[in-house]
Parts: sequence; C-alpha cells; structure tokens
Amino acid sequence: MAASSNRIMLGPLVAAIDQGTSSTRFLVFNAKTAELLSHHQVEIKQSFPKEGWVEEDPKEILQSVYECMDRTCEKLTQLNIDISNIKAVGVTNQRETTLVWDKETGEPLYNAIVWLDLRTQSTVERLINKTPGRNKNHLKTGLPISTYFSAVKLRWLMDNVEKVHEAVLSHRAMFGTVDSWLIWCLTGGKKGGVHCTDVTNASRTMLFNIHTMDWDPELCKYFDIPMEILPKVRSSSEIYGLMVSCLGDQSAALVGQMCFKDGQAKNTYGTGCFLLKNVGTKPVMSDHGLLTTVAYKLGRDKPACYALEGSVAIAGAVVRWLKDNLGIIQTSTELEKLAADVGTSYGCYFVPAFSGLYAPYWEPSARGIICGLTQFTNRSHLAFAALEAVCFQTREILDAMNQDSGIHLSQLQVDGGMTSNRLLMQLQADILCIPVVKPSMPETTALGAAMAAGAAEGVSVWSLNPEDLTEVTSEKFEPQINPEESELRYARWKKAVQRAMNWETTEPVNNGNGTSIFSSVPLGFYILGSMFMLIGAKYIAGQCESE
Repeated sequence: MAASSNRIMLGPLVAAIDQGTSSTRFLVFNAKTAELLSHHQVEIKQSFPKEGWVEEDPKEILQSVYECMDRTCEKLTQLNIDISNIKAVGVTNQRETTLVWDKETGEPLYNAIVWLDLRTQSTVERLINKTPGRNKNHLKTGLPISTYFSAVKLRWLMDNVEKVHEAVLSHRAMFGTVDSWLIWCLTGGKKGGVHCTDVTNASRTMLFNIHTMDWDPELCKYFDIPMEILPKVRSSSEIYGLMVSCLGDQSAALVGQMCFKDGQAKNTYGTGCFLLKNVGTKPVMSDHGLLTTVAYKLGRDKPACYALEGSVAIAGAVVRWLKDNLGIIQTSTELEKLAADVGTSYGCYFVPAFSGLYAPYWEPSARGIICGLTQFTNRSHLAFAALEAVCFQTREILDAMNQDSGIHLSQLQVDGGMTSNRLLMQLQADILCIPVVKPSMPETTALGAAMAAGAAEGVSVWSLNPEDLTEVTSEKFEPQINPEESELRYARWKKAVQRAMNWETTEPVNNGNGTSIFSSVPLGFYILGSMFMLIGAKYIAGQCESE
C-alpha cells in the first residue's frame, strides 16, 4: 500500500501501438498535456527471399507489440506512474502490408508481404495493359493499379500459397493489413477476436470504395477476392474490444500534426516518405500522379475527411542500404556528419528506385541509379546525394500537389525518424524554397493514434476541439540558397530520374526501334552473310581477272 500511495497521479493516460515497417513502439501520453511519458521500441527483421520480395514474420510483429507494452509499463512503474490510469489504447500501423491467417488455429498462413514488395509486378503490368488510363476502378479507389497496394498481394497469396488457397476454400481464411492482425490477436484471437480495420487502412487495399466508405463488390469481383475474408470496416475512433482507435500511420501523423483544416499538409520521413494534404470532406482526384485517400473518420457518426497523398518508396530505407549493403556508414547517425563534411554532392545524383518509383510516376520498372560520377566523387558526396534524393522526391510531390489543389503550400510540417537529421531538414527547405517546420515532439504518428483513442465515444479524455488542442512547439528551417540554384539542382535530378525509367520490365528487351533484340538476330545473320558473300564474289572476280 505504501508503494501505491507514492504513485504519481497525472490524470488520464492514453497509449498507442505504433507498428512500423522497421520497428514497433508502445508509447504512453498524458491526455491533458500531450506529453510523452514513456515508450519502448523493438526492431523488426525483414527477409528478402528473392529479388524484389520483402517479407516480415507476423508472429514476430505480434511478439514485438507484447514486448514493447511490457517494457513501457515497467518503465512507468519505475517512474511511480500508475499504469491503471491508461484509459485507452490506439493502433497505428504500416499500411498496405498484407497478411492472411487461419481463424480456427490463429496461425498466419504465410509471412506478411510488405508494402515495398515487387513480386506482383507482372500482374500489375498485365492489369494496366488490360485497363489503361484512369479507369472506373481508379475513380472508386483513388488509387492507380500498383504493386504498392494490398489487393494484388492478396491475389498473389491466393494463387501461389497452397495453405492460403485451401483456407479460402474451406472458409477459414482471414485477410487483413497489420492493424487487423494486431486487433484480432489482442482482442481474443481464435477465441472471439474482433476482425476489423478502419477506413484509412481499408482505403489502401484497392478493394474499398472511398465514396460509399465500404468494400466494393465490383472491385472484389475484379480481383476475384471473396468478400467473406475481409475485415469489417469501422471508423478511426471507436471502441473495438480492448482497442479504441485505429489509423494507418500516415493518417495518424496527419492527426498528430493537427492538420484538421483544408489545405494543411505534413510530410513523414520514415522508411518511405509520405506527404498528405487535407482536402476536407469531398475527395479530390489528382491529375498529376497523386493518390486520393481517406485521411480519417474520427467517430462513427463523424464525416470522413480525405487527403491528397504523394508516396515515396525509399527514404530512410536508403540509409539502411548505405549501411547494410555498401558499408559506407556504421550507424544511421553517421550519414549526416559524412554529408556535412563536403556540403555538396559534387554533381552526383542518386535515384533510389529500389522498388520502382511511386508518386508522381507510378513506374514499377524504374530501378536505382547513381550518375554524375567523376574521379573526385567519394563516399561523402554519395551520402549527400542520398539525402538530396529524399528532398528532390518530396519536391516532385509538392509540385504535383500545388498543381492539383491550385493552392501553394507556404510551409511544410514534417515528422518521422529522419527529421532528427538537421542537414536533411535544411536541404529540404532549400530545395522546396519554403520553410520546413519540425515539431519538438517527433512522435506525431503515435500521438495521432493516442488522440483518436482518447477522443473516442465512451472514453472522451482527449478533446479534438481546435481551442482545446495543446499548441506544439517547433523548430523552423528557412531556405538558405537562392531559388535559381535550387531550380538548377532540381532540373538535374529530373534528368537523372529519366535515366532510371523502364529499366526492369517483363516485356522483351527493345533495341530502341520498336523491335526486340532477339527478333533482330536473324536479320543480323542475314546482313553479315550478305556482306561475306559480296566480299567473296569480289575476291573470286579479281582472281579470274588476274588469271
């Protein structure tokens, strides 16, 4: 009793599970002040069974959640903070990553196929050729046909994994993105777990109609996916068993950055890079290569808000590549110092199209290139070029967003792990030619999930009314180079991007004249043969004359 009487009473607390591509975290916030009280993080392993394939173990993901929850609660107890004061737990997750499990055994039927995975490229190319341009499916989903989204991954699982195929036929299969898997497991699993998702995650599957806000029978028929395996779609802020909110990570960051007004935008720098702009309660379709997605729906009876989104596949992942594959740095933090040592790329440009190019190109056949090399280029220049690549890709998206909305952003709010790199933030301001604003509390994704959980009906410990929101302190990075230099560097980047296009394709290799190299081989033999015959004829004629 003496120990419990010394516990610090902070008012209601709200927690968030933040399950990302490279790590899982559990964070606890003070609902009155938005202060982060404690957290724990566990890295997630990725496997690459074949070139272009990216997988994660669903059981490892779940275990990482349990570990993070246990360790965070231990830390709170050590701080004499009463963990019984945690009133709600929200979930935010890597989107599009696809899982199928057996509802009777609770066992995953295959690894989670990560959003970056490219194994469905041939399927996507076939579908694009079948339905070119902006087809009605695009208008329903707000998404282009791409390897990025869940429907083609799920179709691959059904076609190529016997366990999945059998479970679907025997009505034992459950499909979900990571949020669905976690909520189902944490609310009972095979003993009555809740099989649901929220509108933000559902809108990333290519099976969800963003106008009706439900699974679309025509889309499911198009991909030949039975609707019975899909989770029930709920709002982003309501009680689902023990969980009280659910948002895809980028939607959660939009909420955490308090971008509740039309025109407000944020960019998250994580494994990838994701720029979202709130467009209000009516979806805006992009003419410049952006996605239309559901931003959030903060309550059953609340209207859905939409966003324009630009997605970049490789941002922080390029740092891991430089560390693990090339070995030019030992830790992620070394990259900033290495790049700062030279302060320039020395004309070197790096297009990290490891998984093709996402917005605004949607070109799965693109591949990574490093160009502009000279004998003076060294690893510091390459490090600088890698940071610039993240900034240039953001510039491409912001240009498209400004064209679609007709309203130019006056500053960019940022968050995510890479924002701790001050050189990157300064480069971003220089390349965009607008200020970049970074909140002092970088955990905005988890904060957004906690806000949605605390505001849910039946919990109501966190007010989302604008006048009640805690003002977030921030740091501003102003542009420090002239616009002409910025434009010159950007133009060279665009040139490098064109070099990366159409590198990897399932179509026969083309010789540039519309004919396959293989089809030109017989012609080559014919030409060579004709030349030899002509030379031989002249030689024989000469011999005859000399005789």
